[in-house]
Amino acid sequence: MSAQLPDYYFRVRDNGAFVFRVDTENRQRRIEMDQIAVINIRNGEVRPHGDRTLSDEDMARIRDWMEQRTELLARRDMDDIHRAVDYLNTTTHWVQSKANEDQLEDITDDLLLAMHDLRSVLVRKKADRLMKGR
Repeated sequence: MSAQLPDYYFRVRDNGAFVFRVDTENRQRRIEMDQIAVINIRNGEVRPHGDRTLSDEDMARIRDWMEQRTELLARRDMDDIHRAVDYLNTTTHWVQSKANEDQLEDITDDLLLAMHDLRSVLVRKKADRLMKGR
């Protein structure tokens, strides 16, 4: 653990975080975390906790965290999609070389429907992009 703690701590939750101000400058030298806000990444909302008023520094740090978090989540989404492509390739190999008839019977309809749905959306989105380019 580093000797210097950050001034703010963000407890990640679905769609955002709880924001705490970190304080070690007290008589007992204990770490105290005082909740100052709740943030929602999806709609950009920052709600002060209780009757608090957030300072300009608080808001600047919160906005910076929200921007960094949004970028991180976007990178994770793309990584997940690349992994899905790899997984589809692995699944194709499994179907072709290892799956028995009972296994294929168990998954074929679900896979075909999911792949049809994905293909339909991809084709529609591709057509939309091509039409915009004209």
